[in-house]
Amino acid sequence: MQSTCSHVASASHQRVIGRRTLAAVLLLALLPGCAHDRRSIGSMVDDTAIQLKATGILTSDAAFKGQAHINVTSQNGIVLLTGEASTAEVRDNFLARVRDIKSIRRIVNEVSIAPPSSLSQRTHDAWITNKIKARLIGTKGLHASSIKVITENSAVFLMGLINRQEGELATQATTQVSGIERVVQLFEYID
Repeated sequence: MQSTCSHVASASHQRVIGRRTLAAVLLLALLPGCAHDRRSIGSMVDDTAIQLKATGILTSDAAFKGQAHINVTSQNGIVLLTGEASTAEVRDNFLARVRDIKSIRRIVNEVSIAPPSSLSQRTHDAWITNKIKARLIGTKGLHASSIKVITENSAVFLMGLINRQEGELATQATTQVSGIERVVQLFEYID
């Protein structure tokens, strides 16, 4: 009987250690971007959890496999959905499932009804994102780590908890990058 009790205690102890390890890994993953990020640590953890849960829906539900290429970005409880879904029904089904995730304050649905984007389009989008990030780093009066840049099908989405002057600087720097079709500001202003 004693060995069974010690086994149960050991399993319980391992779960606690596992949770603590997971929490520590999440915290360490968040810290490099914290220098100028105005979100609270709790908000950063919530955003990470939102993204993981939403992505989990996409990867675990057979209804979405091969039917959707959707990216999920969460910033201070504002969730941006970008990408493509094969039908409006697939998109709307995913959107309904995401709405059930706790800590979401607002959802911005930018999922288009189209075949999944090509590798060359995704590469082009990544190239645009990197060019914008480089331009933001070089912008005086702006901390690039406070701005999240997402590019989907040559549309650029800017997110962050910033002041209005930073928003203007970031938008101005972004519009100077070639290859962009539109810029969407999803900033939350602190002033």
